[in-house]
Amino acid sequence: MTVGIDRAPDISTYRTRLELGRASAACAADSIRQAIVRTGHARLMLAAAPSQTATLLALSAEADIEWDRVECFHMDEYVGLPPQAPQGFANWLRSVFFKRVPQATFRTIAPVDDPEGAALRYEAVLGTEPFDVVLLGLGVNGHLAFNDPPADLADDRAARVVALHEASRRQQVDEGHFAEIGDVPTHAVTVTIPRLLNARQLIASVPGSAKRQAVHDTLTRPIGPEFPGTALRTHDNVRLFLDAESDPCVRELS
Repeated sequence: MTVGIDRAPDISTYRTRLELGRASAACAADSIRQAIVRTGHARLMLAAAPSQTATLLALSAEADIEWDRVECFHMDEYVGLPPQAPQGFANWLRSVFFKRVPQATFRTIAPVDDPEGAALRYEAVLGTEPFDVVLLGLGVNGHLAFNDPPADLADDRAARVVALHEASRRQQVDEGHFAEIGDVPTHAVTVTIPRLLNARQLIASVPGSAKRQAVHDTLTRPIGPEFPGTALRTHDNVRLFLDAESDPCVRELS
């Protein structure tokens, strides 16, 4: 992976999020298989959000992936939820993805009693080896993982405790995870942007009209902390998968 300045992502747009999910999953599957051939194992970083459901379901159905050779990580976890809460990102990934590929190893964040300690422990678990594939999305405010604006694009930590902006907390309500914003945790442990970008390939699945502005900002705004998604343009291997609702170049649907 080479980090530089302002490389345009490879963008593909599909009619529906189901088609988007199949295409992004096929791309990820190819990279996972290649990593296993190359090194005997693969390292996969996963976002946990409804925007990723189609991709993860399609990936779990891909043939000829030796999942027992795949080590998986997730990007963030709430602080303050009970361990079995279905809104927890590790629990969500287990229910959507890992129950379908139980052979894979899943390294989780556990911030229940000691968030700062959990962040430090997760840094050690992540290590310094690049991820082979990062499957990510964009928040409605352009966040990557829970790195809300203004995000530190040069953070020297791999994971840290962060306060969640209201836009990120509101998104969780709008997506149906919580009944009201007061139910949404105020803090989380998140993997930082530099650690996410320490990867051979980034695959962003970003469907839905709610993400159209974030996609526009990611592609057109100056690279910087106010628009965290712009950090994707500093990486030399980014695939951006959109649908007709999220692509700002597609006319508004009637």
